[in-house]
Amino acid sequence: MLNPHATRLAVWGDPIAHSRSPQLHAAAYAVLGLEWSYERRRVDEAGFAPALHGLDASWRGLSLTMPLKGEAFAAARARDRRAELTGAVNTLLLTADGPQGFNTDVGGIVAALADEGIRALDEARILGAGATATSALVALAELGARRVEVVARRQPAVKPLAELGSRLGVEVTSAPFEASARSSVPVTIATLPGDAAVPDAAADGLAAHGGLLLDVVYGHWPTALSTAWGRAGAVAVSGLGMLLHQAVRQVRVFTAGDPESPLPDEDAVVAAMRRALEGDH
Repeated sequence: MLNPHATRLAVWGDPIAHSRSPQLHAAAYAVLGLEWSYERRRVDEAGFAPALHGLDASWRGLSLTMPLKGEAFAAARARDRRAELTGAVNTLLLTADGPQGFNTDVGGIVAALADEGIRALDEARILGAGATATSALVALAELGARRVEVVARRQPAVKPLAELGSRLGVEVTSAPFEASARSSVPVTIATLPGDAAVPDAAADGLAAHGGLLLDVVYGHWPTALSTAWGRAGAVAVSGLGMLLHQAVRQVRVFTAGDPESPLPDEDAVVAAMRRALEGDH
């Protein structure tokens, strides 16, 4: 059971100074008429458990960014399906029964692609094979993808994604960045760090056959990949849409305990959150 008097929230991670979550959440709670606080705190993996155990009853929940999504997964007493599939929790609802874990990144990706008119697809490409790639794969499966190519520098890193794909009914194949022949896909999701170095030749080859690029980066923009997509005359969008929509689902969790339960007057809430992002950009 959630303490109705709990009003404190925060985003934890390391680094954390760049996080725009406080602006997004403050905008949402203002529209909802909730006098809740939302702060940011630098917490690393070693400090996560002591920090979590140190929270008192005034705390309602936490947003978690890197490198804490695995730590939050382990700490959760119960988890939603997306968290179980990905092994990552980016949202903890603090209840009397213990922390409840959710992965709202998957829904954020699905909604961000819907904003660009992508609501169903058969195949796609993911760049990178880290933790965010796992959420991207689950999101693509939810959109109907049955074939996903993962482009990664280290081919063995794709194995866990291939195993997850088998559970989801998705054929996952791997390819290096330097591959010369590529099939065309309607969507590419880039999960690389914003400062990742991608040779122009590799980036241009990916852009030529990559359809829409959703680059989860938003702090380092434009990226080498988005620039390549521009050279190819293709559309590239940053991770701001994903950030917005995953935060909407976090607000749903913190207010009603369910990432799929729409907020009261949700259109107004989303509009206010979007303005907060634009004003902070």
